[in-house]
Amino acid sequence: MTKPIPVTSPLLPPLGEFIPYLQEIWDSRTLTNGGSMHQAFEQALCDYLGVEHIALFANGTLALVTALQAQRITGEVITTPYSFVATAHSLLWNGIKPVFVDIDPLTFNLDPEKIEAAITPATTAILPVHCYGNPCDITAITRIADIYNLKVIYDAAHAFAVEDTAGSILRHGDLSVLSFHATKVFNTFEGGAIVCPDEKTRQRINHLKNFGFVNETTVVAPGINGKMSEINAAFGLLQLRYIDQALERRGEIEALYRQLLADVPGIHCVQRTGQVRSNHAYLPILVDSAFTLTRDELYQRFRDQDILVRRYFFPLISDFPMYRGLPSAGSVSLPVARSMAEKVLCLPIFPDLGDSDVERICELIRSVAPR
Repeated sequence: MTKPIPVTSPLLPPLGEFIPYLQEIWDSRTLTNGGSMHQAFEQALCDYLGVEHIALFANGTLALVTALQAQRITGEVITTPYSFVATAHSLLWNGIKPVFVDIDPLTFNLDPEKIEAAITPATTAILPVHCYGNPCDITAITRIADIYNLKVIYDAAHAFAVEDTAGSILRHGDLSVLSFHATKVFNTFEGGAIVCPDEKTRQRINHLKNFGFVNETTVVAPGINGKMSEINAAFGLLQLRYIDQALERRGEIEALYRQLLADVPGIHCVQRTGQVRSNHAYLPILVDSAFTLTRDELYQRFRDQDILVRRYFFPLISDFPMYRGLPSAGSVSLPVARSMAEKVLCLPIFPDLGDSDVERICELIRSVAPR
């Protein structure tokens, strides 16, 4: 029996190296509320990512919900149907109407031309996703936001450590939101963060994530409990020792996939665009009509071999019951997103994946490819 191959597996440093961090937490008896681990991790993240202000969160979804509150977003927000559901759920949690627009077929990100066409008097913001870590068309989105006086909050859950020619892509927009979930390239078991443009904004976000408290007796907003614990922050500090090594290994795995699949008819590895540093977070391929099997038939062939590929992102967010009644979720209004969702398959990629496993995965594809 061969061991199942998951689509991803969490980065875990040596357990023994985590014990001293736990001992320090036990000795301090401070488990949450912005203790020394939390403060050290925030500063270490700023240094590593090349940004000035970060607010840590218990998870990325709470960070998204709070980011919208911090910018006082209301009405309608333009966003993508091609993402994990948390992107749009954060809008519903804030009583905001999502407006879905189509994506670019090369980047899988919001198509700026479609954004501009969807703006109405009720539009207050744009919520793009750097899908698969590919940066959005930031220049075009900024131009549109400036013309129409819209806020821009980037869902950067896939974009940890990604850089364009000028540095971290997290510096763009009014806010950028990270996820440190176990499935991400950088994890704190559970966790997230908001990258802020200035200290004043960070302070408002810190109030919102702590029930709105400013001090012991003053509450200034209807905040929630979104704080990251000391244990999660300590784990993040330790993870930073290993993240560069992990990203380098991910890059080697991606290069091997691209080499082995380069000449397979009907199989296309999604290209990296707009970045000088990738985090190799996902390995998506497109299965088109030139291939012997449909995408779903290939998916099942992998599953039968205990290779747990995933159809990221299928179905579209706009197809789920709480969204499909929206005018922007219509079956003909999102042709590119729908086409990509029906073709995409994400192959396993994580630092512990062996070259022999990559070869086995690619050989399964090649064994059923057209001759």
